[in-house]
Amino acid sequence: MLKILIAEPTHNNLLEKLQSRGFYCDYKPDISFNKMSEIIKDYDGLVIRSKFKIDKKFIDSANNLKFVARAGAGMENIDTYYASKNNILCINSPEGNRDAVAEHALGMLLALLSKINVSANEVKSGIWDRKNNIGNELSNKTIGIIGYGNTGSAYAKRLSCFGINIIAYDKYKTGYSNDYVKESSINELFQEADILSLHIPLTDETDYMINNEFINKFKKQFYLINTSRGRIVRTSDLVKNMKIGKIKGACLDVLEYEKTSFENIIIKNESETFKYLIKSKNVILTPHIAGTTKESYIKIANVLADKIIMKFG
Repeated sequence: MLKILIAEPTHNNLLEKLQSRGFYCDYKPDISFNKMSEIIKDYDGLVIRSKFKIDKKFIDSANNLKFVARAGAGMENIDTYYASKNNILCINSPEGNRDAVAEHALGMLLALLSKINVSANEVKSGIWDRKNNIGNELSNKTIGIIGYGNTGSAYAKRLSCFGINIIAYDKYKTGYSNDYVKESSINELFQEADILSLHIPLTDETDYMINNEFINKFKKQFYLINTSRGRIVRTSDLVKNMKIGKIKGACLDVLEYEKTSFENIIIKNESETFKYLIKSKNVILTPHIAGTTKESYIKIANVLADKIIMKFG
């Protein structure tokens, strides 16, 4: 019987499903990292979200660990390479929140193009300004998606009813063209995209991928949507290009200033850049909530439980 430590808050379905299949589970959502490091040698499995960084030192102390499971999509807080070398399986659950992310990204885009946030706040302040709040339609535009995995494909599916040209680039995937999305090269995105949406993990390869050099490869002015990870976009370069009109607007659910746990942000030398984002009428900011809905909280637990049971049940 495997002994599993659930070290961060998850829906009860995870615990109940695992226990029903004979797993022994300790649910300790408030455990500290130091305490977890002390006791992890007694466990075969570990379930986390984003609060803890599972690094080489931690893995070396986990003598019996057979898997690390993340309740969510991104795996950047786990040294997956070193875990694999130590025969520790790394499991995530992007299927659980792909619909939430797709809907949030679409909602942000529609709100930005239609100036919903700006005009709503103005009306609440007693300003009735129709002339300066004329929006733009999605139809007949080209949206470029980078990353055609769970969230990228779910997002494309939702966009398909808007009469929009959808092209997608994925460095590690081929053969995914269908009735509404065209598999494309990165150069095609540079040439055609009116809107760019990011659906990729944070890795050494994607760290600050969206920088001044990358932005200036686009032929057109464009809108940027980021619901992936904050450090994929160099914020200072984003703002620089917004000021000159290369980037027409941005929807950012994530920021490079976030702490590892995503629960807060740290603004240091970039404060003027952040102030620009806050003040801009062409920017929509949300606090890393795209993948967090009441439904996704349940789905993530179910997906993770099913994967653990499939591998070790």
